[in-house]
Amino acid sequence: VQLQASGGGLVQAGGSLKLSCAAPERTFNSRMGWFRQPPGKEREFVAALSWRSGTTYYADSVKGRFTISRDGVKNELYLQMNTLKPEDTAAYYCAGDSKTLGFVPNSAYYSRSASYDYWGQGTLVTVSS
Repeated sequence: VQLQASGGGLVQAGGSLKLSCAAPERTFNSRMGWFRQPPGKEREFVAALSWRSGTTYYADSVKGRFTISRDGVKNELYLQMNTLKPEDTAAYYCAGDSKTLGFVPNSAYYSRSASYDYWGQGTLVTVSS
């Protein structure tokens, strides 16, 4: 399954961007998230949600500035990014996990990249100071 992320670009510090990700069909029982990889660094968790319940999870570094959401009609995932900082510069990836789990996933599960089965190609966000 291929996800399609879009919406990246160049923005000044303090500005906003909204990323979008076209999700596959049958997302009802899935979990979806955003990860990012800053230049020269490891990929890191940004935000995730349960498609069914809408419960959201955030990395401490973006809490209060970023908002993850979904549109069940359009089957799209979003990441609204406000008050952007130069350290938010990264390639942003959307990811999905539609496995049937035998447990209730916790925040640690949502924040692990290994929990996700399919990924988008990434969209670049550059924040200038």
